Amino acid sequence: MPELPEVEALALDLRGRLDGHAIATVHIAAFSALKTFDPPLRALEGLLVDDVTRHGKFLDLEVGGLHLVMHLARGGWIRWRDEVPTLPPRPGGKNPLAARVVLDESSTGSARAPGLDVTEAGTKKRLAIYLVRDPQDVPGIATLGPDPLTDDFTLERFREILTAEGRKQIKGVLRHQGTIAGIGNAYSDEILHAAKMSPYRSAASILEGDSDDSALVHLYDAIRVTLGDAVERSRGLAMSELKGEKKSNLAVHGKAGQPCPVCGDTIREVSFADSSLQYCPTCQTGGKPLADRRMSKLLK
Repeated sequence: MPELPEVEALALDLRGRLDGHAIATVHIAAFSALKTFDPPLRALEGLLVDDVTRHGKFLDLEVGGLHLVMHLARGGWIRWRDEVPTLPPRPGGKNPLAARVVLDESSTGSARAPGLDVTEAGTKKRLAIYLVRDPQDVPGIATLGPDPLTDDFTLERFREILTAEGRKQIKGVLRHQGTIAGIGNAYSDEILHAAKMSPYRSAASILEGDSDDSALVHLYDAIRVTLGDAVERSRGLAMSELKGEKKSNLAVHGKAGQPCPVCGDTIREVSFADSSLQYCPTCQTGGKPLADRRMSKLLK
């Protein structure tokens, strides 16, 4: 799933490719992906792309006062095409194409019409596309928590968040978009590994019995550094290179069974119904494996 660093890099790449270019049309191949009807997609035709920005994990193409907003969900991605097919895509079928944004070839100075393919892999279709007048009209954006890389995400703001979350597990706190925007399953694993903290630890316990706030500060710094470093590594990369960059720099996420790059212990996994987490017992849980109810049932 694209998270804050990848979406930030996508926005940067697309900003350079699209700025000042006009949209010729937008084709929808998966009708379930389009979540709005007013204004209609044809309202974008002939309008210039003014900017490309990010709200948490939402990508925002600002086009002539309108906002074409995309949430790529778990299996979504965007691919640049130097030349799009002349015929519009066929809806339905097993094609991963969800939408195609075609640029006005006269605005590119080329005889060919380039564009963007918005795709979604897998059978669970969760990719969402919105055309709105204000990004706050998108329900998921309106309820976002603070962005962890902005100046208003201070240590005190983070303390307030953990206080409000109480006994909730810190892994879930980090992932909840209404609490902190942009962190998903992969980077929450990476942040907790960097902070040497169990994913099962409660938010409140990070504040308890800690007169110098060392645990709070350590986790706050891990958030800012882990995400900031990932953004810097991704900066300037083409969208086709971002997935590989992310995977090659993860320390524990998706690495179950491999040695921890810090201590050499074997990275463990806890499986859930539709996701999993990875962690290092030595670095994060005092050497104790975490209970994996799903695997325990299989072994009975």
